Amino acid sequence: MARWVVMRSPEQQTDPQPELTVWAPHADGVEVEWTLDGQPSQRTALERRPEGWWAARLPAGDTLDYGFRVDGGELTPDPRSAWQPYGVHRESRWFEPRDFAWHDATWAGPQHGEGVLGAVVYELHVGTFTPEGTLDAAVERLGHLVELGVDVVELMPLAVWPGRRNWGYDGVGPWAVDDVYGGPEALQRFVDACHGVGLGVCLDVVYNHLGPVGNYLSRFGPYFSDAHHTPWGSGFNLDGPDSGPVRRWMVDNALRWFEDFHVDALRLDAVHELRDDSPTHVLAQLADEVGDLSQRLGRPLHLIAESDLNDPVMVTATADGGRGMDAQWDDDVHHALHVTLTGESQGYYADFAGHCRAMPEGGPVAVLAKTLTRGFLHDGTWSSFRGQEWGAPVDPGVVDARRFVAYLQTHDQVGNRAVGERISALVGPGMQAAGAALYLTSAFTPMVFMGEEWGATTPFQFFTDFEEPEMAQAVTEGRRREFESHGWAAQDVPDPQDEQTFLRSKLRWDELEVDEHARMLRWYRDLIALRRHRHELTDGRLDGVQLDFDERDQWLVMRRADLRTVVNLAESRWTVPLDAEPSEVVLAWEPSQTKLKPQALYLPPRTAAVVRVG
Repeated sequence: MARWVVMRSPEQQTDPQPELTVWAPHADGVEVEWTLDGQPSQRTALERRPEGWWAARLPAGDTLDYGFRVDGGELTPDPRSAWQPYGVHRESRWFEPRDFAWHDATWAGPQHGEGVLGAVVYELHVGTFTPEGTLDAAVERLGHLVELGVDVVELMPLAVWPGRRNWGYDGVGPWAVDDVYGGPEALQRFVDACHGVGLGVCLDVVYNHLGPVGNYLSRFGPYFSDAHHTPWGSGFNLDGPDSGPVRRWMVDNALRWFEDFHVDALRLDAVHELRDDSPTHVLAQLADEVGDLSQRLGRPLHLIAESDLNDPVMVTATADGGRGMDAQWDDDVHHALHVTLTGESQGYYADFAGHCRAMPEGGPVAVLAKTLTRGFLHDGTWSSFRGQEWGAPVDPGVVDARRFVAYLQTHDQVGNRAVGERISALVGPGMQAAGAALYLTSAFTPMVFMGEEWGATTPFQFFTDFEEPEMAQAVTEGRRREFESHGWAAQDVPDPQDEQTFLRSKLRWDELEVDEHARMLRWYRDLIALRRHRHELTDGRLDGVQLDFDERDQWLVMRRADLRTVVNLAESRWTVPLDAEPSEVVLAWEPSQTKLKPQALYLPPRTAAVVRVG
């Protein structure tokens, strides 16, 4: 691990002299091979430091490229490299984050300093968000997000990966910003621009594994351990001998995004695969250190976990024995919405159709009602997909529902389908509008996936760009085998390695003002505006949310204060009963056909409305 210490003497305040340090506890010698401003390369031996560290100070210059050789071995990128302009296999480039001129000195954090909880989050993939696929190009679209009502932009991983295109989860340089997106300074420009228009930034980071190509950490030391296994192989060494510097490599990475790049939150990928039997789990350590940094910086900093555990311990404070995450993604809400709207019940969707061990007394509408009021379906109940009882209950009187992120789509739930169809390709506009109404007026923190807000016709497919023939072939064949088992013909499954798979996934911004797309965009804008203007909708008390529903007649009403989100799922029924006399239609997908009735609402089938009662 290389750390940069900038040495400034009183007479040389503007000419920093970098010091490289790297952790290689079992090495007999370490050299750095470096090139300054295009001059011939040189080698410098690093001096041994305590606890397995090595260090060397190099001259200052405009462009410093370097790599390490451990015990005379191959040239290897810096494990803490911020910039890999030549790709994952070659030299790193020195980057000084403090050179950037920030304009966000008055930035207090998302929601005017309230933070991420209850905010409207917008997940995007930089490479497909715009035709150019860069962070600078994404800045040009921030006005759209502001008009939509977004509070926080969540970027899928930026860590350097092999090739020119990737979702980001095959990254092997977690400290770097991929050069395809513009490199590290482009991220600083993006965050600065977001803060300038009132948007927070959440960065998706991957600490549970590195990708299969370009992972050279083991050349330096015991970063991985056979004591724990993950779906990607050996897990990180978080609790064995020499684990202290590995934990620091991980925690320091997170702190750096907050401090040097001014991000407001991190989304931590699949934290259930961070296997750690230490007395203090690495997540709890991270939470405590981020809390300390938040106090020092004077603005809210948040950690959002992706967790498959369905356990509120993830969002319980470390002082109370929890992991200390501020929020976590809630796939159960997605699955319940998806099954109710689409009728799909294959694979892990099966339990969410109800009439099973997890929900014996009801069908999909009953499942949806449970998730909207209790967070999880699997909260100690049987999970047929996992083959065991799973999860733990959420106490609605104790746990803030804003700690659960709810959504109708995510990169996973779209991109991990065989052909990457969005919800707008699976159901009619009215049904998508109903799903949006439910999660955007729920007690949870809502998240919109890029393009969802206008019913984008472009898919979001799985794509890679491995240059090694064996790896490329393995990815292509593996993807096809996976979906052949579900009845898909191999030729119908997009090849991740084909550039067209990537290009098909780029958003088409010319759709925004066209017919049904413009209508859907207005619906999302209106729902988000309602959420912003009615504080009851950002109240995270689950015990203040009631659901009325009828499985047979296919309707559902979510009660929040004097607002009712009314969903008619039926094919023909027009009248939905209410618990009180309605006084106003606040929003309706079919406003001209939505009518107030005595203690009921008359609205078209397979649509939704929000009404006020009393």
